[in-house]
Amino acid sequence: MAAAKSTGNKFIPVESEMIVAVRYLPDAQHLDVIFRTGDKYRYLRVPPLEFEGLMSAKSKGQYMHKRILGRFEYERLE
Repeated sequence: MAAAKSTGNKFIPVESEMIVAVRYLPDAQHLDVIFRTGDKYRYLRVPPLEFEGLMSAKSKGQYMHKRILGRFEYERLE
């Protein structure tokens, strides 16, 4: 897999029934996610390999459930 790169302040749109877009900040290891509900969350200390796995996953929602949700601390974004 390619190294995880910063997406800066830009969210990357994804095809998913659960997620609208994601953004990754590798220096801070923050994964920001916008869900279809409109809710935005930041997952903390997410390793680059997890971001790469999410982006390459056939089902982004399944990957979130199996690898991110409940495994990483998070905070809600405005």
